[in-house]
Amino acid sequence: GGSSMELAELSGGKVGKRLTSPLGPLKLAGVPGGRPGLIRHIDTIITDLAEKMGTDHDRMFLVGGSWRAIARLDMLRRSYPLPVLHEYRMGTDSLSETLDWIENSDLDVLRQNTGTSAARMALVPVAGLVLRALMRRFQPSEIAVSSYGIREGLLYEQMPDKLRRRDPMIEACRFAEQKDARNPGFGKALYDFILPLYPTADEPEKRMVKAACLLHDVSWRAHPDFRHEVCFDNATRANLGGLTHEERVFLGLALMHRYKNSRDGCRFEPLFTLLSDNDIKRAEILGKAMRFGSMFAVNKLADKADLRWDAEARILHLHIRKKAADLYGEVAEARFSGLVQALNAKAKVTLDR
Repeated sequence: GGSSMELAELSGGKVGKRLTSPLGPLKLAGVPGGRPGLIRHIDTIITDLAEKMGTDHDRMFLVGGSWRAIARLDMLRRSYPLPVLHEYRMGTDSLSETLDWIENSDLDVLRQNTGTSAARMALVPVAGLVLRALMRRFQPSEIAVSSYGIREGLLYEQMPDKLRRRDPMIEACRFAEQKDARNPGFGKALYDFILPLYPTADEPEKRMVKAACLLHDVSWRAHPDFRHEVCFDNATRANLGGLTHEERVFLGLALMHRYKNSRDGCRFEPLFTLLSDNDIKRAEILGKAMRFGSMFAVNKLADKADLRWDAEARILHLHIRKKAADLYGEVAEARFSGLVQALNAKAKVTLDR
């Protein structure tokens, strides 16, 4: 905050030790002795905080406007492709380089390049000194940024425990489906339909599959020529919590393949660098599975067709009930072939007569 800096220990979803200090950038503006005196003052206080709090913490979460301004500058220096502050993560070496870069740069130029207000940018040099001291004393392995603050904390404080325990990403996706999808509720049926493709998936992967299925049709109003890009843009920039930047891009790429087979020449290609080749392939498979499953857009999809995946033999078996035979036309067949190709598998189609 402006006049103070608080530390809180987080572990297992619980808040432990809590400390406050007079290290807010506004408070520090009145410290005598120039820059050397300010550095000594900050270091003395943070040394005391470290003794009381302990330094055996893996990750440091930064909350507050001055921290966010520094994180945005780190993005600028690194040419980071995804301009989303929430869950943005930095290594201490990289952040130290950014703080050096800020000290040797024209703040007015940096302010213009990041859209930071003059009042906020004026506090960045002092906030940087505090951050340097924090990194030096606490030595976190990673630093993450939270775009949440006191407003969100007050809201969370008023929530009942049952609501707090819900998955923020899945809840946001459910809300988007109810508000914007053509057929709200089909996301669950689609998830159940393609789940056989993930027999060994862990819960984090199933969670991403479920989120994609809930969002698979929320951008249907966009022009067909640009729908795949709108899907990607919405997923990567939406106000979603509970997912990393890599997961944002994975979700966006899966939704892109929901509407488009190829990603070649896409304007979002720089963001794909956040994913491994394996994750890119997984997103493509998920997108093409949703692209095919959406052809059976009915509430009781399991009554129409089902998938069986033999991972060892690499055979994808599609079983279509008699009453759904008409749904398996030329377009559906082409989409199924695209999914099979993405899986590097062979197809087996059974039609009830």
